Amino acid sequence: MEVFNLEYPNQIYLDDIQEMMSLAIGYFDGVHRGHQEVIGEAKRVAQKKGYKSAVMTFHPHPSVVLSKQKKEIHYITPKRDKMDQFEQFGIDYVFIVRFNEALAQLEPQQFVDEFLIKLGVKHLVAGFDFSYGHKGKGTMNTIEEHSRGMFTFSTIDKITHNEEKISSTAIREKISTGKMEEAHQLLGRPYHLRGTVIQGDKRGRTLGFPTTNIELSDDYYLPKAGVYAVKITVSEVIYDGMANIGYKPTFNENEGKPSIEVYIFDFSGNIYGKEVVIDLFHYIRGEQKFSSIEELKSQLHNDEERIRHFFAISS
Repeated sequence: MEVFNLEYPNQIYLDDIQEMMSLAIGYFDGVHRGHQEVIGEAKRVAQKKGYKSAVMTFHPHPSVVLSKQKKEIHYITPKRDKMDQFEQFGIDYVFIVRFNEALAQLEPQQFVDEFLIKLGVKHLVAGFDFSYGHKGKGTMNTIEEHSRGMFTFSTIDKITHNEEKISSTAIREKISTGKMEEAHQLLGRPYHLRGTVIQGDKRGRTLGFPTTNIELSDDYYLPKAGVYAVKITVSEVIYDGMANIGYKPTFNENEGKPSIEVYIFDFSGNIYGKEVVIDLFHYIRGEQKFSSIEELKSQLHNDEERIRHFFAISS
């Protein structure tokens, strides 16, 4: 998979790409089951027509550029995770278009001319609600006119699960309320966080629960504070574990910034500095402040028992 970064107006056109392409276009935060239908259709057309498969996405999120106030965005799939998903789908080319003020001002016809026709797109696939051009005036109802007859297109209708539209907004709601199983169903995979193991306060060792402290590698959308049943990948080996995401109220720590720590079951070893991936499967309970260390230790034992049982019956 080859990745190209494009920017307007300092666009660099890729003379070395002479291939005809079937291209899926969208922001694709989450690369959820709805997005997968769009990408899958682009791949099917590519295979049928003998085209290369391609994806066009945008970065940063348009709201960062269009908002009048400084805005911080937390992503379901930060850019690296998106690229990983596209590669798993076997996409040939990915185009990451920098979303900036100049791009936001392009009229729909200009956008199509600059980013689709000049690129050599022969078939375009997008969701029914995809829009393009200044103030989103271009839609899949106008794409035929704007294509100038240079490419064909497919529109993917709304994809639902249990009569609910699968969308990034719906997934964020599931994550923010700890409904990890429902987020899993909409994503088509467990929600995950990626980060690096850092030094912590080592208090977990004194409690009998030595934890791995994680510094996230990107601006992930965090689930609600609490304890979770997780699987953690360390050096390509997957372990069951118990994660705490939150503010450690018993010790009055991290009041402003949540911490992420994982007690990895049946594991020992020094993994400081290693990258790990945490898959979140089930919300166990919310954070709470305990009146004593013994009360906290008792609760942690109960949490571990519940999580081991959860994975035993779900495996």
